[in-house]
Amino acid sequence: MDDKDYLEEVEVEETKEQKDEDDKGNDYEDVCFLCHRPESKTGKLITLAKGICICPECMQKTMDTFQNGSQDFSKIPGFSFINLADLQNMIPQRQKVKKKKPKEEKQKEELDIRSIPAPHKIKASLDEYVIGQEHAKKVMSVAVYNHYKRVATGTQDEIEIEKSNMLMIGPTGSGKTYLVKTLARLLDVPLAIADATSLTEAGYIGDDIESVLSKLLAAADNDVEKAERGIVFIDEIDKIAKKKDTHHRDVSGESVQQGMLKLLEGAEIEVPVGANSKNAMVPLTTINTRNILFICGGAFPELEAVIKERLNKKSSMGFHADLKDKYDKDPNLLSKVTVEDLRNFGMIPEFLGRMPIVFTLESLTKDMLVRILKEPRNAILKQYQKLLALDEVELTFNEGALEAIADKAMEKDTGARALRAIIEEFMLDIMYEIPKDDNIGRVTITREYIEHTGGPLITMRGVLMLEGQG
Repeated sequence: MDDKDYLEEVEVEETKEQKDEDDKGNDYEDVCFLCHRPESKTGKLITLAKGICICPECMQKTMDTFQNGSQDFSKIPGFSFINLADLQNMIPQRQKVKKKKPKEEKQKEELDIRSIPAPHKIKASLDEYVIGQEHAKKVMSVAVYNHYKRVATGTQDEIEIEKSNMLMIGPTGSGKTYLVKTLARLLDVPLAIADATSLTEAGYIGDDIESVLSKLLAAADNDVEKAERGIVFIDEIDKIAKKKDTHHRDVSGESVQQGMLKLLEGAEIEVPVGANSKNAMVPLTTINTRNILFICGGAFPELEAVIKERLNKKSSMGFHADLKDKYDKDPNLLSKVTVEDLRNFGMIPEFLGRMPIVFTLESLTKDMLVRILKEPRNAILKQYQKLLALDEVELTFNEGALEAIADKAMEKDTGARALRAIIEEFMLDIMYEIPKDDNIGRVTITREYIEHTGGPLITMRGVLMLEGQG
């Protein structure tokens, strides 16, 4: 190959690479540097140095301000937020938004109703990961199935199906977040998990309510169409209950509930791309929340007292009267919750009205904790067995050890979260000592070792070989 042919081949390769970059760039549209609106909303943008673009409206306002001789620079949109030092270093790619696909392409990617798994299949998949909570899994399976049927069918006739947002109530460590994570993984849809404790009313320090949609958009790789079919899980929802103290402005309680109403029902919301605040120097895009499924969860720690107070009103005097302490030791008192109890707790009626499905999770019993240790597909014990198997060591637990771990977890009263803390404690020495001796073939964890009255049973490789031959 001569030099001429080589140069021609290099030029062809560079042309292909340039074409790929151009095609990739065509998926994004430029955004006005001042008002952060994309080109599809502002019209043709004016490109300045360093790849910075300004829309005609902002340019006209800027020119009018200078021509009128006004010294009030606040009239220039976004002027107060510009830092000239940052302007030189700004990457133009960060000031771009992914284009919305044409309608003909959109229809190809719409959900197929036949591809949505039936409720019993969704529940069977959840059973592989979550122990117990049969009622909660059944409710979630039906609600999610109906929701995505609604998204897939759209408005095919005059009957419009309403959205089925969910409110799950359960003690800490009962599996609320884990259920939602597993569900989103099985359905392969974008999932955003937000914490209600950081949300505040617009204008105050903290995250705006729209920040939950920013997280969903990030989970969908800034693809608006994909995000509009996602799931948003808002945890610690009980922390935005109406405060009892009425002397101060409730910026993180009732105000947040009121701000969430339009999100839950369905509305066009302007969302910052890649930030939690609209004041950040980032582009804005519009998300329709009509087809986004909202699941709210919380432990509601004081709710049991509210339920108990309502139930005790029925008690009276006489032989057949209910005792005042009848419900003091009821482990599943939360299952008796009503909408009136939630209102007394501090949730406003408008918020509860947009959560048509309310269900509770059971407190974990000792038997359930033992099953959680060994039965799920990614159970804690299976994880440690895998770790030691990489060192060619077999790890086993006898039934007494499992029961002892469950007893310790019940004492901590933090649900399944206590299991890992307990196992990490007694597995520390084993994980430290085992790699020292290559002759160890099996480690058996006993009740005595868990209760600190004995040690684990160590079996050498030679003994294992004799057992195998026998």
